[in-house]
Amino acid sequence: MGRRSGLEGFLRAAGRAAAAAQRESKRQQRMQTTHLRQLERHERMAAAQQRRELQAFDRQEKEAARQAKADYLQDRQAEADDLNAELKDRLEELESLLLHTLSVNDTIRFDSLRHTDAHPALNVPNDLVPGCPPDATVPPPPAGLARLWPGAGKRHLAAQAAAQQAHQQVLDQFHRAELQKNQRLADLRAQHETARALYEADVARRNAEVDELQRAYRSHEPDAVVTYNDMVLTRSEYPAEGFPQAFKLAYAEASKELVIEYDLPELSVVPMEADYRYVKTRDAIDSKARKASDIKRLYQDIIASIALRTLHEAFEADQADALALVTFNGVVDTHDPSTGQEVRVPVVSVRATKEAFLQLRLERVEKVSCLRNLGAQVSNRPDELQAIKPIVEFNMVDKRFIAQSDVLSGLEARPNLLDLTPGEFEALVSNLFSQMGLDTKLTRSSRDGGVDAVAFDTRPVLGGKVVIQAKRYRDTVGVSAVRDLYGTMLNEGASKGILVCTSGYGTAAFDFAKDKPIELIDGGGLLYLLREHADVDARIAS
Repeated sequence: MGRRSGLEGFLRAAGRAAAAAQRESKRQQRMQTTHLRQLERHERMAAAQQRRELQAFDRQEKEAARQAKADYLQDRQAEADDLNAELKDRLEELESLLLHTLSVNDTIRFDSLRHTDAHPALNVPNDLVPGCPPDATVPPPPAGLARLWPGAGKRHLAAQAAAQQAHQQVLDQFHRAELQKNQRLADLRAQHETARALYEADVARRNAEVDELQRAYRSHEPDAVVTYNDMVLTRSEYPAEGFPQAFKLAYAEASKELVIEYDLPELSVVPMEADYRYVKTRDAIDSKARKASDIKRLYQDIIASIALRTLHEAFEADQADALALVTFNGVVDTHDPSTGQEVRVPVVSVRATKEAFLQLRLERVEKVSCLRNLGAQVSNRPDELQAIKPIVEFNMVDKRFIAQSDVLSGLEARPNLLDLTPGEFEALVSNLFSQMGLDTKLTRSSRDGGVDAVAFDTRPVLGGKVVIQAKRYRDTVGVSAVRDLYGTMLNEGASKGILVCTSGYGTAAFDFAKDKPIELIDGGGLLYLLREHADVDARIAS
């Protein structure tokens, strides 16, 4: 009974242990299963997070590429917009050439040419500034018990003597250094004084030249008038690109006429593009060509603007009343595309009196029409280098040309046109225009020593009958002589009249002839034509 009870107890304990082990095993399995499920969930979450990150990165890449493309397209469009803005600015600059000068006072004040700045004062370097002598150091006398020590007084006196000696040495060094500084400063002052004297002499010389220029200009001396107007036109502000601003000036004192030969810009100054646009499909900026008619119109406007602007600047700056009239010849200095040769093509020529020109409202005029109303010769196709005949050739009034001739042949060896007999003068004038290609027939001599001749220009289309009158005058030729020539033209049925004189013309004479087929040649022009076409080297002397 006892053994059985023990066996049963053992079996029950063993069963409980086995059941507990089984439960533990199941618990471990459940925990392992749960752990595995957690691992799987974490892996799925990590994979999902990775997918989301990859998707986000892909979206960012696509957005960045889209933004980069948008930025590139915007930059290319901005590039086209910038080109159009530059084109607009250039056109406004070209179209406002005349208006630009109307807001500027072109008169040159002679005071502005004088030098008024004083020579800089001497700047003394810091190392040459006078110093202060060093103070002496006096040893203090012994105090307290030190006074009672043996030899204290002698030692104090010895210390004082040594201090005085050391101070004297330092003082001697200071004075030697000051002497050297004073010498260097004196040399520096001498150099500065020499430089100041040279500077003031140069200023005085420059100001004297300005004073002389002012005096000569107000006296209407030709060289001074040319110099003053050269400064006026040189100061005129034009666009930097394409405008040569090269010119020649000559002044006829008798008629108070300034003649300007001005180099005009070439056709390339006009933008050949009308606008720019960006073509997205080809990723290219295309330009639209400007119409040929617009190029021609704008080029004519530029030429007319320069002509009117130059006349305005010369007349506005004329503070000495030296200019009664101004002749402007505009030429294009370029090469002939058909031959490659360098050519100078006159495309505009205008002569205007000061009185008439200053009445114009330049801010409101149509430029080409305004020039034509002034009697100008204006090329209809300057873009094709279609030339016009200048109202007066520059060399015919350029005194430098005549002066050169005076050097080449002695003054007294040349015939004086005022000393010729009427017959000799007639022969001279007839020979001149025959050499120039006209079929000239003398008609009669006049009481004033002039000559009337009827000539024929044998060129087809452009030719015709020409009446020539010459006046051997010492005084300025008035408007009545021009009216007489015009009456003779009408009586003869001539297509052109030429009046040649040995002096000059008044303003009224030029004004009367400006819109008529009349050419006025003064004494300087006559000498030039005789030399160039008849091989006659003459002079005009009262």
